[in-house]
Amino acid sequence: MTRTEQRSGEAEAVRRPGRWLALTVLVLAVLLVAVDATVLGLATPYLSEDLKPSGTQLLWIGDVYSFVIAGLLVSMGSLGDRIGRKKLLLTGATAFGAVSVLNAYATTPELMIAARALLGVAGATLMPSTLALIRNLFHDPRERSLAIGIWGAMASAGAAVGPVVGGFLLEHFWWGSVFLINLPVMAVLVLVGIRLIPESKNPAPGPWDLPSVATSLVGVIGVVYAIKEAAAHGARADVFAAAAVGAAALVWFVRRQLRLPAPLLDMRLFQHRGFSGAVLADLLTILGLAGLIFFLSQFLQLVQGRSPLEAGLAELPAALGAVGAGLVAGVAARRFSVRSVVAGGLAAIGLALAALTVLDRTTGYPLLGGSLLVVGLGAGLAFTVTADVILSSVPKEQAGAASAVSETAYELGAALGIALLGSVVTGVYRDFATPRGVPAETAAAAHESLGGAVEAATTLPERSAEALVGAAQHAFVEGLRIAAGCGAVVLLATAVAAWVLLRGQRLEEGAEHP
Repeated sequence: MTRTEQRSGEAEAVRRPGRWLALTVLVLAVLLVAVDATVLGLATPYLSEDLKPSGTQLLWIGDVYSFVIAGLLVSMGSLGDRIGRKKLLLTGATAFGAVSVLNAYATTPELMIAARALLGVAGATLMPSTLALIRNLFHDPRERSLAIGIWGAMASAGAAVGPVVGGFLLEHFWWGSVFLINLPVMAVLVLVGIRLIPESKNPAPGPWDLPSVATSLVGVIGVVYAIKEAAAHGARADVFAAAAVGAAALVWFVRRQLRLPAPLLDMRLFQHRGFSGAVLADLLTILGLAGLIFFLSQFLQLVQGRSPLEAGLAELPAALGAVGAGLVAGVAARRFSVRSVVAGGLAAIGLALAALTVLDRTTGYPLLGGSLLVVGLGAGLAFTVTADVILSSVPKEQAGAASAVSETAYELGAALGIALLGSVVTGVYRDFATPRGVPAETAAAAHESLGGAVEAATTLPERSAEALVGAAQHAFVEGLRIAAGCGAVVLLATAVAAWVLLRGQRLEEGAEHP
């Protein structure tokens, strides 16, 4: 092929019709996952009142989805590379809708935890498939940066739409209705995606190695479980056992990947400094944010007395900031540098979290709303550029596996953040002194969770009820302030690490030949 013919082929690929319509379908899956994650936080007080979970069960309801999805993302991303990313996406979307019904009608904490775990299995098929398909739809790097920005913006839009729609539903229906909003989105995704999304996969993928699938799942869940339980209850025999089993499984997984001719995950990807730096930045950023975000809706509703809809609207600045920043992140990274945009975004998040360490029960909205806006702007810049770096660092045949690594870092960071920072909030909260005159049984229920305290107070005389709720709210806010401080330290340290690791990293400029 002559150079002129090659350039013509590249231009034709860049102008391939239908790619933007296909993108609109792909981002529906992103919207779905983001909505599902945010509405759970709003529904937590109602879910606590109805199902009466213990504090530990409440944390499991919040993070088991992330545990399972983190354990399966690499396997599912590799599976999509092998059987076809479109096929995996549409199958997972159908399953996600079906399992959402089970979540909506859960009747016990145990059933809710199991339903969230199954939702994680289905969710693991969605995110790596969408990013991998974007990698194969857009061959011009600037167009791909914009597409990734739109992808990230829709995730942020889901974070905005979720609380508002969820708040409306919670004010008019029961808490399970927040999961049923998945069904119409799934129906549109599947029906339209069948026609619009082109299939793509690795032309020579090799077999899907089931032992690697099992060990990656056991390894991730074992290690995360150990960290969660150690943070919540201290070192115990089962914690050491889980840590040992998880670590051994991960070591075995890595060694097996290095020996296989067609590995589930090509470990050589991590030799690329930009790839490794972007993955690490994603993991630590979400770790610093997740625990705080999980408890923010409870603060707005159970401490400041906002309705679910008001709480959802109060969280809008973060999502709006992320949408705007995500759309311009690629342009900013090319004009300045990758490391300045990523490190600057992370530093902004860290400073915003530091500002939240002065929260109290009567804090006005300007401080909270301004901090959330800065968090959104920083996250939109950082996450969009790191996703672009990760996808650009690998051949398109490995896009599913690379996307899965990116999403695994995100989900693992979310699980660890809820486990570690969530345990900080829970640990501080449980130590509050019970006011005089509160029966022991009522006090025990109040110490399980803030929602439990509000519910338990309804059985007490007015003065005792006010004292109990006031003490519980004070302890909860104190835990939230400490978690915000811990998150700020993590984010500022991550900004420094990103500045060092992403030195010299650039986004692609020239179009590639598909």
